[in-house]
Amino acid sequence: MTDYVVYYRVSTAKQGRSGLGLDAQRTMVTNFLNDDDNVIQEFTEIQSGSKDNRVKLLQCLRLVKKTKSKLLIPKLDRFSRKVSFISGIIDQGVDIVVCEHPNVNTFFLHLLACFAEEERRQISERTKLALREAKKRGVELGKHGKVLSQINKQNKIRFIQSIRNELISVQSECSSLLGMSQRLNDRKVPTYKNKQWYPQTVKNYLGHLGG
Repeated sequence: MTDYVVYYRVSTAKQGRSGLGLDAQRTMVTNFLNDDDNVIQEFTEIQSGSKDNRVKLLQCLRLVKKTKSKLLIPKLDRFSRKVSFISGIIDQGVDIVVCEHPNVNTFFLHLLACFAEEERRQISERTKLALREAKKRGVELGKHGKVLSQINKQNKIRFIQSIRNELISVQSECSSLLGMSQRLNDRKVPTYKNKQWYPQTVKNYLGHLGG
């Protein structure tokens, strides 16, 4: 039996109220836990991932240390994309377990944090570069949404690639787009805008995968 303190994070109050994002994280935790595991307490933070001063996380870490339990998080990028932030917590002697990567040790956890931070940096740089180039061409960014729309499209494609495994899995299990959309909703797999799955949504996403 393993004792866990679970930490969830969503970026906005709207996500917290609706359960979008949060439900998917809870499903990951439920699927990860063994029957004899013990969840001491769960903490849910409504805070941007770029912020380090998180009240709920501090409470969570205090309980982890007090009970000598493990900190369980669904996804590393939901926790933080900053290497220094994650390393700082590990340096406190906190044992972090990630549902998405259950067999990852501390060394590889640092590597995953490095990849997450680099991905965040690249997204930021691509956005800034696209806006600078648009400005050079005389595009009035405040009045024209084409540039931002293109950036959003690129980010959406990257998101779709990130859930490739889930899409391929339900495609192999279901014989119709309707069945796939229902299965994805049941599994709380998020869409890019955290909305419901519909047959047309599935079709569009598969199109981006070449499926």
